[in-house]
Amino acid sequence: MALPGWMIRELGAVPTASDGQVQPAGVDLRVAEVEMLAEPGLLGVKSRIIPRGTPVAPEGGVWRLTPGAYRIRFLDVVEVPRDSLGLCFPRSSLLRMGAALHCAVWDPGYKGRGQALLTVYNPNGITVEAGARIAQIIFIKLAGEAKGEYQGAYQGEGLEA
Repeated sequence: MALPGWMIRELGAVPTASDGQVQPAGVDLRVAEVEMLAEPGLLGVKSRIIPRGTPVAPEGGVWRLTPGAYRIRFLDVVEVPRDSLGLCFPRSSLLRMGAALHCAVWDPGYKGRGQALLTVYNPNGITVEAGARIAQIIFIKLAGEAKGEYQGAYQGEGLEA
């Protein structure tokens, strides 16, 4: 069962959300930071290397992004309820501009300002305003109780700033 947007807000799962971010089936997430990947990554069996990012500074409150891959950080804090998982999707306006947002599963108990991969396919690029609603997160109730909460490397990410 997917939770409606009003319920997500009522549960405090996106505590930074304003009324304008609450949608019928989820809550919109806003973009806070954009960076280019500065080195290769490694995903091994027992290790991983997450590439450093080079911040892309907005000019006049906007990012003018040329074709390529960018890592973004969301402005909004997400707190996934213990009985749910989160899935994040691009807003349809982003797709219509020729860009895509790639997200992963957000496990029960995750808390942080997550990241996603923004890929600009439009050969003319796109312009994104700082704080624009770029994604929508939905929460799906689990059929049973989760055995523990998320305790991975990304727990609490983006909260230190």
